[in-house]
Amino acid sequence: MNRWRLKWHKLTHWEYWPLWAIYYPLFPVWLYYSIKARSFFFFNAANPSMKNGGMAMESKMEIYKMIPQQFIPKTIWVSKNDIPEEVLENVLAAGIGFPFIAKPDIGMKAFGVEKIHSKDAFREYMLKTPSDFLVQELIPFTKEVGIFYVRKPDEEHGKITGIVSKQFLSVIGDGQSSILELIKKNPRSHLQLEALKKKFGSDLKRVLEEGEEFILVPFGSHTRGAKFVDITHKLNKNLSGTIDSICSKMEGFHYGRLDVLYNTLEELSEGKNFSVIEINGAGGEATHIYDPEHSLLFAWKEITRHWGMLNEISILNHKKGHSYLSFRDGRTMLKENGALEAQLKMI
Repeated sequence: MNRWRLKWHKLTHWEYWPLWAIYYPLFPVWLYYSIKARSFFFFNAANPSMKNGGMAMESKMEIYKMIPQQFIPKTIWVSKNDIPEEVLENVLAAGIGFPFIAKPDIGMKAFGVEKIHSKDAFREYMLKTPSDFLVQELIPFTKEVGIFYVRKPDEEHGKITGIVSKQFLSVIGDGQSSILELIKKNPRSHLQLEALKKKFGSDLKRVLEEGEEFILVPFGSHTRGAKFVDITHKLNKNLSGTIDSICSKMEGFHYGRLDVLYNTLEELSEGKNFSVIEINGAGGEATHIYDPEHSLLFAWKEITRHWGMLNEISILNHKKGHSYLSFRDGRTMLKENGALEAQLKMI
């Protein structure tokens, strides 16, 4: 696919647009909810147990501590100033072997997330990471889903408002084309080409056998090429019960998205063979909107609907004594988040 066709594809498929192009037209909606709450940064009260309500700059490790431990991977917090050899010794002693996942403790959009295969790769990661990070055992399940959960402060049970299946970025061999050629045949993977060249180098010259799948990015991140498919229609009573049993035990959590690795949807619904790899609070998107089959109008309706729930929960919690974020602190948070995102993009 040539450069101009690729640009045209990005222009005509809104899922690739920058966030400002998607969200700025909705500013009057956010302003309405801000007036209703009497605070521009009302979201701080949505999840009182999360820093900034889980909008930005929150520690993943602190959120993991909120989740019932049987539902999360083994995780170790690491200071960027620690000695790599000592850290690795602690990691292996904790029963986390190669390969494992390293990711920023405070991060977003899967920036800085790496699958670590060796001691040298781990040492390199520690040298380049700009912040403290987590080491996490690799979960064997090959499917990932994002589940959006909402529960009002006085409700005993919450509800699921959206489910997205995340298809990892990959190519399928034809027995003739190199991985590089296969990447260029699909705009979704072609748009990730520069990052893939940096990651795989000369390995992209390899020719895959016919039908052989090669995972390019083993993470369910939209910004790193994963395809999001809306499967909200597969919601069932058992799945609602499983997710609610987890979230209702998390004190001070009312609004956000759970990212879950699982084996089959049937087993997940029954509470078997799954792991919660991340929870996003007020800043979590209802990512089923990014299904290529959905229009921008659909996305705007869903964003507005979820903002309405976020606003209602925040107001109810504020009445219970939980504070909003001041305008000054809110601006500082946004500046810090922007600076950190710029650093993580360089990893």
